[in-house]
Amino acid sequence: MSGTPYQAVYNNSNANLHPAGQHEDGRDTQYYTPETQPLELHHDDLPAGAGAPRFMGAAAQYEGNRASYASSQNSLPTVVGDDYDGQKSRGFYSMNYDESEAASQAALGGPKASEGSPYLSQQRNAYQAPAKSRKKIIIGSLIALAVIAIGVVVALYFTVIKPKNKNGTSNNTASGATNDGSSSDNGSTSSSPSSLVAVSGGDGSTVTMFDGSTFTYSNSLGGTWYYDPANPTTSGARPNSWTPALNETFQFGVDPIRGVNLGGWLVTEPFIVPSLYEKYVNTSTPVVDEWTLTQRLTADNAIDELENHYKTFITEADFAEIAAAGLNFVRIPIAYWAIEVRENEPFLAKTSWTYFLKAIQWARKYGLRINLDLHSLPGSQNGWNHSGRLGDINVLLGPMGIANAERSVDYIRVIAEFISQPEYRDVVPMFGVTNEPFGPTIGTDAIRRYYLQAYNTVRTASGTGEGNGPWVVFHDAFFGLTNWAGFLPNADRTQLDIHQYICFGGQSADNYGARVSANQACKTWASGQNDSMTAFGMTHVGEWSLAINDCGQWVNGVNLGARYDGTFSGGSFPFVGDCSTYTDYTTYDAQWKADMKQFALQSMSALQNWFFWTWKIGNSTVTGQPPSPAWSYQLGLQQGWMPTDPRLSEGVCDNSDPFVGPLSAWQTGGAGAGQIPQTVQAALAWPPTSLTDVANVATIPQYTQTGALVSLPAPTVTAVSGKATSTLSEGSWNNPSDTQSMFVPIATCGYLDPWMGPNASPDPCPAQTSAAARREYAPRAHITPAPVPARAS
Repeated sequence: MSGTPYQAVYNNSNANLHPAGQHEDGRDTQYYTPETQPLELHHDDLPAGAGAPRFMGAAAQYEGNRASYASSQNSLPTVVGDDYDGQKSRGFYSMNYDESEAASQAALGGPKASEGSPYLSQQRNAYQAPAKSRKKIIIGSLIALAVIAIGVVVALYFTVIKPKNKNGTSNNTASGATNDGSSSDNGSTSSSPSSLVAVSGGDGSTVTMFDGSTFTYSNSLGGTWYYDPANPTTSGARPNSWTPALNETFQFGVDPIRGVNLGGWLVTEPFIVPSLYEKYVNTSTPVVDEWTLTQRLTADNAIDELENHYKTFITEADFAEIAAAGLNFVRIPIAYWAIEVRENEPFLAKTSWTYFLKAIQWARKYGLRINLDLHSLPGSQNGWNHSGRLGDINVLLGPMGIANAERSVDYIRVIAEFISQPEYRDVVPMFGVTNEPFGPTIGTDAIRRYYLQAYNTVRTASGTGEGNGPWVVFHDAFFGLTNWAGFLPNADRTQLDIHQYICFGGQSADNYGARVSANQACKTWASGQNDSMTAFGMTHVGEWSLAINDCGQWVNGVNLGARYDGTFSGGSFPFVGDCSTYTDYTTYDAQWKADMKQFALQSMSALQNWFFWTWKIGNSTVTGQPPSPAWSYQLGLQQGWMPTDPRLSEGVCDNSDPFVGPLSAWQTGGAGAGQIPQTVQAALAWPPTSLTDVANVATIPQYTQTGALVSLPAPTVTAVSGKATSTLSEGSWNNPSDTQSMFVPIATCGYLDPWMGPNASPDPCPAQTSAAARREYAPRAHITPAPVPARAS
């Protein structure tokens, strides 16, 4: 470990902390690194003004067996362009009549038209019809083909479309729901046979993507893609043979989650997409987060670069590749500015949501389920760059702590209503309500009250009981798994998420081979995951990586350096080794890659239900290659250090204390689900009466619930049946029955900047009764300076 002294977590009885939530030495408590089993905190002596690193978890040294924690419109190009450039494309899903047997088979996922059918070709050569009977034979052949086609359609209908979803109702019917709740012809069971013809295929089939291009689907693990142009919201794909299809029930606690994050896509991070940030680094005011990035792009008239990133960093091809890798889930971080921005927030508003809609479309096509993660809240829930702005925590902390939390819960409500609709609920079964709130600074009481309020909001928006709304995911807030045992008894479908990293804090010279020999991952994680599945309920790991040290460009933050090579500006760490050994993957030899793969298998086995962070790391404009290779699942597949079949991890760890399922009925939406005792509800009533740095919440600004509900255009899709087309709604943005207003500022009141800008309000709300009350928070109202450059090694 670093050897630095440990500091106490702030609580209401800690006299060493000032009301502003700072230690007596004046530094903000958010800079302290959480460790658990048992939970301890230490700081790394960050210099004045230096932002907290991306991940704050210290390394879990296996010698001590201690875990550590860190951190479109849906339309078909047949009629309107779904391409990113808006251009119209040919009608590749129109199923236009073609007399060839090869064309008929290709439309149903069989051989490509260019290949034809060997069997049918042989028959044609052996039996040539007399010329005088050609017309009759052609007519007869067409009738026969029609009969065969109908038979295929019937088979597809009863094997792919018909299976009931978790509600016990046909997904095909659900997908035809319109805005007013009625069923359209395109989605009802009385549709004509032509509207039931599905485009589907498995390994070796030709896929036509939504941009009009084609590729050969390569999935040797039994996955099938599925897209029905007549019923675009029908789900029938599966990513592999052992994962239930989207229109079948995924049994959490029985079916393993093997997923990957799409980090850096809709919420950018410098270390994941360095090319967006590199041109602004060597300046007097380097960009360090998405706030400063969008400010600079806007000033340079180049904000289109951000949307171009959305268009190109993750595409449909990535979803096909993820399914082919044996994975069955994607965790997609989004930010609140996908919905709206207020006041002077510089983020590109409402744009990333259109790309999340594309993600739903792609996930449905390739059988992947989505864990939607609200990654960034207004004001920041942790002060890290991936929350949008590096600096202070302003959710559940400080003078705007309640106002920002109320605003965040509104966004949770809007998202929950959207993804709970029949068109989306089979694709988006999980909703992470807040990513990595920094509990050690915010405090246990505020976090628990906020989580219950978020849970109640989701359940009010989506309903209780099996099949209604998503599983609600709570991050452990860096308190550790054991501290959540028994939280919210009888809550309907909740999951606990913990982020497990071993690469931060004290650094070790041990390479992958040494860690594999010591069974580091197995010893560190397996028993804790098992115990939490019993003590809390469904538990998964939302983030982990193959990094065994903090090497990699900007892994800790822009220009903050690395502990491993002694350049980390956030503390004094001795030189352990040269980071290029780990960051230049072109130097990895066969043994190195084999050790990495075995370490990956041990990690997968220990973590059990997991999402790797992250799918890809973008190339640096300087080196032309990913500067943090251990964080890229895709690169690992390409280079051979990630397993091509994650099932190889089964049994790698000697699990002597396995979780014995299944989960309780109330945990999965069955009998008793949602019946949280009133005593628990009362003890965690919202809002809290105090925060860790606010003795009386009544003295700080709060919003009023009088604002108009945020509304974005409801997505639409063009359905194609034969030569006929029709435009369908893919659900509405808001639940029409939700008439509750949103929390907004009181027009006659002045407010502090939600992000703790330098100016306090000249016209405070009535609750702020004295100048002294307003001055109490002045020490926290500042602009965070840019991080100091990393010192040379």
